[in-house]
Amino acid sequence: MTEKKKNLDEIQVDKRRKIGIAKMVGPTNSVRTRKAFSVVNSGQDLGGGRDPTSNGNSECGSGGSIEFTREDVEALLNEKTKGKNKFDHKGKCEQMTEHIKKLRVCIKWFQEKEEIGKLEQEKLQGMLESAERKQTEIAAQMTIKEEELNAIIVDLRRDCASLQDRCTKEEAAKLVAIDSHRQESDARAAAEKSLASLHEELDKANQELSSAKQKITNLDDINKRLQEYNTSLQQYNSKLQMDAATAAETISRLQKEKTAMMETLSSLRGHNSLLQEQLASSRASQQEAAKQKELLINEVGCLRGELQQVRVDRDLRQEQVQVLKAEIDRYAECTGKSTVELENLLTRTNLLEDTCSRQKEQISILQHQLSAANDKLQLADLSVMGKRTECEEQKKILQDLQTRLAEADLQIIEGEKLRKKLHNTILELKGNIRVFCRVRPLLPDDDCGGTEVEVVSYPTTTELGRGIDLMQNGQKYPFTFDKVFNHEASQQDVFVEISQLVQSALDGYKVCIFAYGQTGSGKTYTMMGRPEAREQKGLIPRSLEQIFQTSQLLSSQGWKYKMQASMLEIYNETIRDLLCTSRTGGPDNAVLGKQYAIKHDANGNTLVSDLTIVDVCTIKEVSSLLHQAAQSRSVGKTQMNEQSSRSHFVFTLRISGVNESTEQQVQGVLNLIDLAGSERLSRSGSTGDRLKETQAINKSLSSLSDVIFAIAKKDDHVPFRNSKLTYLLQPCLGGDSKTLMFVNISPDPSSVGESLCSLRFAARVNSCEIGIPRRQTNMRPSDSRLSYG
Repeated sequence: MTEKKKNLDEIQVDKRRKIGIAKMVGPTNSVRTRKAFSVVNSGQDLGGGRDPTSNGNSECGSGGSIEFTREDVEALLNEKTKGKNKFDHKGKCEQMTEHIKKLRVCIKWFQEKEEIGKLEQEKLQGMLESAERKQTEIAAQMTIKEEELNAIIVDLRRDCASLQDRCTKEEAAKLVAIDSHRQESDARAAAEKSLASLHEELDKANQELSSAKQKITNLDDINKRLQEYNTSLQQYNSKLQMDAATAAETISRLQKEKTAMMETLSSLRGHNSLLQEQLASSRASQQEAAKQKELLINEVGCLRGELQQVRVDRDLRQEQVQVLKAEIDRYAECTGKSTVELENLLTRTNLLEDTCSRQKEQISILQHQLSAANDKLQLADLSVMGKRTECEEQKKILQDLQTRLAEADLQIIEGEKLRKKLHNTILELKGNIRVFCRVRPLLPDDDCGGTEVEVVSYPTTTELGRGIDLMQNGQKYPFTFDKVFNHEASQQDVFVEISQLVQSALDGYKVCIFAYGQTGSGKTYTMMGRPEAREQKGLIPRSLEQIFQTSQLLSSQGWKYKMQASMLEIYNETIRDLLCTSRTGGPDNAVLGKQYAIKHDANGNTLVSDLTIVDVCTIKEVSSLLHQAAQSRSVGKTQMNEQSSRSHFVFTLRISGVNESTEQQVQGVLNLIDLAGSERLSRSGSTGDRLKETQAINKSLSSLSDVIFAIAKKDDHVPFRNSKLTYLLQPCLGGDSKTLMFVNISPDPSSVGESLCSLRFAARVNSCEIGIPRRQTNMRPSDSRLSYG
């Protein structure tokens, strides 16, 4: 601190010297440089010797620099005009002009020096202002630090006082505990040990408290030093402000002197001595200004170093304060624990006094009980050994059962693979296109023509359940199919025969089941039935129930299935989406912007664009969709049927399965189709829209028969594109699908002609041979179009 004060005093003395010189001379210049055009010989006579302005007139205008020494100025002022005689006015005028030029150069040099002095003064003023700002910032920081440290010191003193109070309380409690423990001989040893440990802890706490007090005194000394430093900075700031005021006054005075010097150029000779003194003082002031600048720079560096040191000290003090706070918290915890332990010891002593007498009585009782417990323990050890052996045997049995269970799971998986293989082999042996015939029972509305002759009979000479005979005009026409269901067959009997085919869809095959027959022969009843009555459900709801039930059973083997459903109808050679909610009310019930184009890919799958596809997870969801489709399907009244289906109905369920354990993937498709009934115009009596519908239905069914005949003949060209129905069923009839056709027959004698045509068509279908079914084992990404293969 003393060195700092000395430096400040030296700076003040230098400033005062500078201000006193500046009053006489003017602004100072801290930098003096001599360049190529400066005067070298200052003592030489300017009249006949070297002229400092001889090379300077042109150079001043071009940015050159000329310096005048004190001797140069004296020589310039003392220069006298010399002429040949008194009357040589021309020579004197030339000398006077040259002399005036030199004086102008000298004045210009003084002006430049004055401007340089102003710039230097401005720099010094800026440095003073920056130093003042830094000083104010440092003072603010120091006040903040001082407040923080004062608060910390107050907190520490408060904590020390509380700790001292606690220590006194603990010492008093300790004395009471010692007196009470001396009365009991049995508990005295334990109490003395605990009290000795408490003494040691308290001594440590006292030592740490003394160290904390010493640290607090150190913090007080640091605070005092910071306050002294703050006062010194404030004094320095006030001195700098006074110096700035005096410098401003000197600047104003110098400006006045400058104007006076410009106005009184003619009196320069009279003030020759004053200029010489001013020149010498200006040089001295310049040197002193340079020294002052260096001192200021050094002082700023010292201030920065001290500020950095103060910051480091602040960080150290903050760390020390945090450490002290942590130590105080630890002391508080220790003292709290010690008080609790003392209270516990007091309660224990009271309890020991009460229980000591009881324990002596109980010891004898416990000894007897101990002997009895030892006997029981020996027996328990023997029983535990037996239980351990039994537990080990149970563990061995459990391991055997787990191995058997794993083997059984493997056998189940292998058995399922074998079942699928055998099931596929059986279906291939039965034929890829199978034909079932079903005869509906006679209805009260049927016209028997007054005869009781049955037109349909079932021969027993052929294989039971496969033959059917049709009588027409006294002539019998025998037919044989894969299965024939008479009028007494129930919906369950029919479904049992196709259940294995439905299972193939879950196994990853494409399956197609469609019903064919004349109007009123029971196709819709066979396919849909009456879903509200359990016994009269058709093939579609029963097939879906089997698929969902079997998929849930297969989930135990690691299979997970995803199912998507769609429903459409082909009405007047137009595809209509039965699940679309944005249909128009026009005659075709079409949807704006929907194309419903049929396309076949390389894998034999049929895709219908813009068709609504719904993800289904339960049988309830599918039932609601079937109900929605039934409400949207086109039906009409004819003379042959009150509610005749006027379109071909196609229900498609796409099944994607993944086995997480074997990483096997399958993809199957189930197509269930209810074709519109064939009918003769003479019997149906259709007119208007019904006539148009009948013509479209008969045309599509005729195209279906042409396709079947071409396949039976093994023609090179099969006319699948003649109708949208045959183009949609192309993979089912000529591809790798497992296909089943139901031909429905009416026992009504008036319908014997239509029944004969249907049976002949079914026989032709039964004789067709298509490709071998192929299992879909590759998982394809979901598409907005559904496959109908």
